[in-house]
Amino acid sequence: MSIPSCPECSSDYTYELDALIICPECAHEFTADSANNDAETDTQRDVIVDAVGNPLQDGDTVTITTTMKVKGAQQPLKAGMKVRNIRLNPDGGEHNIDCKIDGFGAMKLKSSIVKKA
Repeated sequence: MSIPSCPECSSDYTYELDALIICPECAHEFTADSANNDAETDTQRDVIVDAVGNPLQDGDTVTITTTMKVKGAQQPLKAGMKVRNIRLNPDGGEHNIDCKIDGFGAMKLKSSIVKKA
């Protein structure tokens, strides 16, 4: 069995001490089971889905499902408006889609208000 890399700093110099695995570079202590669970939750967290549950990818075209007002804009974003070439931003919190909308410019959208086209 190989010793997993450190989940904190990705160091390969980890070593076992009894039931723990220790990283000498950042002093992080973890178990092999927790390292496997962290890797699984990271891959699940990075998947961004639309309002229906379809997984989204960079470059997809989406449709806005609800009309919403935009602060500082003359008109709202209407339901059914298509947004092309989206970029996903998993670190963006709720607003995890970066895009450019004609007539509005660069915006951040919530994945819960869009549907994959």
